[in-house]
Amino acid sequence: MKISNESIKDKVCVITGGGGVIGKSFSAGLAEAGAKIAIVDYNKANGDAAAAKINERFPASAIGVYANVLDKNSLIEAKKHIHDQFGKIDVLINGAGGNAPTATTQLEFLSNDNLNDLSKGFFGLDLEGFRSVFDLNFLGTVLPTMVFAEEMAGRGGVVINISSMNSYRPLTKIPAYSAAKASINNLTEWLAVHFAKVNIRVNAIAPGFFLTDQNRFLLTDKETGKLTARGERIISNTPMGRFGEPDELIGTLLYLISDLSKFVTGVVIPVDGGFNAYSGV
Repeated sequence: MKISNESIKDKVCVITGGGGVIGKSFSAGLAEAGAKIAIVDYNKANGDAAAAKINERFPASAIGVYANVLDKNSLIEAKKHIHDQFGKIDVLINGAGGNAPTATTQLEFLSNDNLNDLSKGFFGLDLEGFRSVFDLNFLGTVLPTMVFAEEMAGRGGVVINISSMNSYRPLTKIPAYSAAKASINNLTEWLAVHFAKVNIRVNAIAPGFFLTDQNRFLLTDKETGKLTARGERIISNTPMGRFGEPDELIGTLLYLISDLSKFVTGVVIPVDGGFNAYSGV
């Protein structure tokens, strides 16, 4: 077997949430491999800016496209636009997601010492905030897959979902995000089986800890820029002793899209600096 990314060249790749930190890194890596990228984002300006930066290095490789991953009609309109610009879609990367303060508890643990203020724990969670985070991460993967992967049936294609270390072991404070990412793992396996006979492979990447716009408020102090106590604990439980860099996800992404993994489907690959393997002792 020839070891190269030649099988990625000229593929039309859709990245939801493509204007975010990880989405922009994915887009650059795919453009370098010769793919055409549709950067789908709820914030059209972010998508356009990300595409413009890529096109400075790799002309005509990327476009910004507006869509709301929770609105099927807007996704259908986005698909039409992508067809007009690039043609049929070969790869879908479900990158839209994230957490929010409204779905985050103030307390890590409920104990006899803080029973006087249950609003700071699970019982005080804002239901709409919880629903919003769960829907964004889970339904925000289901709906784009319904829309963009439909044309892959029979012709072939690849779907990559973005999971998280939370999917294996839920972190304190973020129940909606953890539950949604666990659901992504199950959905990835279900879709892989469902699509296997029509030549669509479905896999997922589970990043460890990368500083993004969604988690920065939990891991760094806004005033000082230093790590919070939570951030320090994460680093101490990551054997490599640091946060990941977004570019360090690209190798796994290219592997899962390329023909190098053409017999691989239904797997979730951690890219986590050893976090999942470490017992803490």
